[in-house]
Formats: sequence, structure tokens, C-alpha cells
Amino acid sequence: MRHIMVMNAKGGCGKSTLATNLASYYADCGYGVALADYDPQRSSLDWLDRRPEDRPKIAAVAGFKDGLKHVPRGADIVIIDAPARSHGKELTDLVKHAETIIVPVLPSTIDIQASDRFIKELKAVGKVDRKQAKIGVVANRVREYTLIFEELDEYLTKLRVPYLASLREAQNYVRAYTRGLGIYELPEYLAWPDWEQWDPLIEWVDSKRSQP
Repeated sequence: MRHIMVMNAKGGCGKSTLATNLASYYADCGYGVALADYDPQRSSLDWLDRRPEDRPKIAAVAGFKDGLKHVPRGADIVIIDAPARSHGKELTDLVKHAETIIVPVLPSTIDIQASDRFIKELKAVGKVDRKQAKIGVVANRVREYTLIFEELDEYLTKLRVPYLASLREAQNYVRAYTRGLGIYELPEYLAWPDWEQWDPLIEWVDSKRSQP
């Protein structure tokens, strides 16, 4: 069973957006998928409540209540939406559940500084330090050709962590979330630019480079 965690101690950086889109992508590919929401705000579970009956099923797991106790045994992939403000022992305990960790970062000076501290702490966690869990970073909700995106892009490029993708700020994510869908489940004529931006992220997650 594969465990992929989306996390960042900074709130509002798009963890649930990445988690729900990963879950829907792998469900559409035919995998048995469970979506574990560790955030009491339950944004991922709210998305799942909206998911149409005719779309591939995704199992809901209220991680903030029971951890991963109720993940179905037949699940191939567990997508974990981690809570904000995770540090210290809580961070270490969360990382124990993952082999692959994706960290979304927004284009703002506050987010860059907060994420820099968080990634340093994350890399010092024993499981990550021993390379038993792999980290990748994603620039999220970006507007190209802005100074702040250039700052974020330069920062992520210099990190000694795989820089997986740059995802634009787009209404497609709002359209998909409000309907319980993922970006890959929107019509091609509408979402193809976003599919192209997601491709390198999916390629990395599917590769051995993202696994211990």
C-alpha cells in the first residue's frame, strides 16, 4: 500500500487541492484509493462529500479522529492531507505514515520564509534523513511573469529537494473542487493547460525517485 502525504506547516497553501486532485487522478486510473484528511477543517472530506456517484469511488478516512485505522484493506494508494501547524513530535508522527511527501508553497514572502523553516525541520526528521521518505516541492497558485513568482521559482530551484511543478492560479481548481472532481476530470478543452502543468508532478510520483 502506497502512502503519499501532502503537507506544509503553513496554512492555506493548497494542501487539500493537491490531495484531492491526486486522489481523483489515481482513482480514475483504476487504483483503489483512500483519502485520509488529518485536518479538522476537513476540506478534503467536504470535497469527497460532493463527489458524483458516477465517478470512481474514493474511500473517506477521518484521520483527525482515528488516524489510518479505517483505511480499507484493499486500498492501493492512500493520499494523506496533513494539518497545518505540524511541528516537533506531531510532525515526526505524521511522517511515519508516508513514503512520499509533497510540499506546496505559495508565491509570497511570508510563505517562502515559513516553508523554508518547515522544509529544514522536515528534512531533519529521522525517516526523511534516512531516506525512508522522499520529499518534493510544488509552486502553487502562481502567476507567471510576476516578481514574487520569480522569487519563489529561484528559491525552489536552489533547494536540495526535487522541484516538481509550477501550478497556475486558475478557476478550474474552484470548478473542480465545488463539484467533487479533480482537474483531470474536467473537459480537455477547458483544463489542458493545467494537465500539462500536472504532468511532471505525476511523472515524479509514479517514478522510483519518489519512493524509498
